[in-house]
Amino acid sequence: MKPVIVIGHKNPDTDSICSAISYAYLKRTLTGEEYIPSRAGHVNPETQYVLDKFGVEKPQYVASLEPRLHDIQYRQVSGISSHLSLKRAWEYMRDNNITTLPVLNHHNQLKGIVTLGDIARFYMEDQGADALADAGTSYRNIVDSLNGELVVGDPDGHFTQGKVIVAAANPDVMEDYISEHDMVILGNRYESQLCSIEMKAGCIVVCLGSKVSRTIQKLAGEAGCTVVASPLDTYACSKLINQAVPVRHVMKTKGLITFRHDDLVSDVRSSVSKLRIRYFPMLDSAGNYMGMFSQRNLLDMERQKVILVDHNEKDQAVDGIRSADVIEVIDHHRIDAVETANPIYFRNMPLGCTATIITMMYRENNVEIPPVIAGLLCSAILSDTLMFRSPTCTVIDQQTAQELAKIAGIDIVEHATAMFNAGSKLGDKTPDEIFHTDYKRFTAEDKTLAVAQVTSVSQSELDRLKEEMVPYLKQLLPTSGLDMLFLMLTNIIGETTELLYVGQGAKDYVEAAFHREAGENSVFLPGVVSRKKQLMTPLLGAMEAGE
Repeated sequence: MKPVIVIGHKNPDTDSICSAISYAYLKRTLTGEEYIPSRAGHVNPETQYVLDKFGVEKPQYVASLEPRLHDIQYRQVSGISSHLSLKRAWEYMRDNNITTLPVLNHHNQLKGIVTLGDIARFYMEDQGADALADAGTSYRNIVDSLNGELVVGDPDGHFTQGKVIVAAANPDVMEDYISEHDMVILGNRYESQLCSIEMKAGCIVVCLGSKVSRTIQKLAGEAGCTVVASPLDTYACSKLINQAVPVRHVMKTKGLITFRHDDLVSDVRSSVSKLRIRYFPMLDSAGNYMGMFSQRNLLDMERQKVILVDHNEKDQAVDGIRSADVIEVIDHHRIDAVETANPIYFRNMPLGCTATIITMMYRENNVEIPPVIAGLLCSAILSDTLMFRSPTCTVIDQQTAQELAKIAGIDIVEHATAMFNAGSKLGDKTPDEIFHTDYKRFTAEDKTLAVAQVTSVSQSELDRLKEEMVPYLKQLLPTSGLDMLFLMLTNIIGETTELLYVGQGAKDYVEAAFHREAGENSVFLPGVVSRKKQLMTPLLGAMEAGE
């Protein structure tokens, strides 16, 4: 079974990252199965400080949950050499219950494809007596196909001229139809063997396990005639000889349909749906062969199981969420849930932080909280509640953070101050990086908007940012695909926010939501520090009311 991904929202904050790590640990402890903490965006400076503080690696980055070809159950069929005989290729297909083989070069790159149909077609069509020579068949393949041994000749040599004939007549008749370079299949008659050598045959196949005399060996060697001895009878040898032909003679080399391992499954499925081909080769980014997959593999693909933390809206979820199987949601925001195919475990509580809910689940399941996990959970609560200053903070959040701080061995005020200072270092960031560090999209009626938030302990730094960010928002809006853009410049210590905005109607909605006169692109909001409760609730209410 695939590991379950535990992931927060795009542009993750400290709660999103720490909750994913902590909940994945809890699920692994309870089930013994694999749960992978993940992130849908870059880690911001505040969160990176927390991870460094407690010695935790940042979660794996997941750009999209849209399944790619390497996510399906493909067959790791070993490739074969183009020199391999049809006999050995067919035996490999039979033993492994497959009908298609990739033909590779020494660098593991695809040279061609050979199918059971290609082999059958070669046998059913009239190939003629010169098929072996046309294919440049090696004597190694010939000996192997006839279960024989090479008595005279070079094992690395190839049969490249002449036809294959069966010497069933007397030597005086044989002289009329044996030509130079021919391969002659015959029995133990000395006269026939001698006649073939004298007629400059390229090879004689002595059947029935007959011993090849020293005289014949000597004469053959002097004449440059290869001698193969086989225990099979003449009929069996003549029937099996074409199995020595190398696969390169029948394999397909032109118009091969291949796919890269990182191709989207949806794109591949669309491409192959009308093709009457059973198996397709999968290549890596460098063009090296990886394995074979069928259309059934595309249909039977296991969907990636996902647990969402700190969000439940599809607009905030990682790309490709519709292709995944959401099995749980742990959140503290308003409910605008992603669609699921089946009933799921959904836990949503009116608390200041998702980490508070996860801490409660540790206690409910009697799982001891390690100091490192306690430090992550406490940091998430302090971040989301702005060290208990946010109106979304509850008594439960505050009590939980204090208990976690004791387990983690940290001082709340010192740790929160260090966190906020780390997150406030914005001088070396571009306006685009600043805006998208903590950024969420919302929809109200027929309007789409994005609200970003920057928190700082320095009012002078926020004042400087305002001069940069208003022109940036005006420049960004036309290409953003959104109707309005908002940016909260929040002073954590002063518990105030200056709200910047651009977009048609943005000013009117702000004035209606907060009942105060607003400037052209900004308004000062004393006491407002929470995006979720203090900003979005009245703002969305005003938009939905059409004020």
